[in-house]
Amino acid sequence: MPEAQAIEKMFGGIAPRYDLANHLLSFGLDPGWRRRVVRLVAAAKPRVVVDLCTGSGDMAFALKKQLDPQVEVHGLDFCAPLIEVAERKKATQPWARDIAFAQGDCLNLPLADQSADALTIAWGLRNLEDRARGLREMFRVLRPGGKLFVLDNSQPEGWTRPLCRFYMNIIVPSAGGLLTGRPEAYRYLATSSAAFPGRAALAAEITAAGFTRVHAEALAFGSVALHEAQK
Repeated sequence: MPEAQAIEKMFGGIAPRYDLANHLLSFGLDPGWRRRVVRLVAAAKPRVVVDLCTGSGDMAFALKKQLDPQVEVHGLDFCAPLIEVAERKKATQPWARDIAFAQGDCLNLPLADQSADALTIAWGLRNLEDRARGLREMFRVLRPGGKLFVLDNSQPEGWTRPLCRFYMNIIVPSAGGLLTGRPEAYRYLATSSAAFPGRAALAAEITAAGFTRVHAEALAFGSVALHEAQK
């Protein structure tokens, strides 16, 4: 598992160009993946939604824009520079003024027991120093019947696997380094993605944390996965 302080420093270093790098390296597909999450969240009819590892806030903004205006949307991230980016973006969008951004560590969430109806975490679970502990924290803060949605890189299968590996190991560090000046951050992306469990294994980890009805959906030839689970 990655060390929390090193991860925080690394993401803080790429914060100014974080959004640009995400959009370009995903070939512009990441907004569509977020919209898929938002549709699933909307179907759960939540009153309080918390986006964990919110980064620069893109998932929180997508949730606020598409959900009922009465739904509370919160965004938590332990990296202060990324929260600052999210706050600056929020200031330019009047409809987003009610989003509550704050620093928060997934291993010790600043949330009361059973206080959220839905949790989203996009490209964040892979970065937790203790994934099992983080999942237990998510289970703790969800209300009974609440939903967890995990969007992250995964393990492609079949003929696409070597192509995806080449892209992640060679293209991503080079392109990410050019875009942000921090190639080490994108070398970490490649190595952490390679070590992250595939859909079935991650579903088993989510189940072990107490969740039920765990469903995994493959995206981008299996290189990305969306897991949905219920408390």
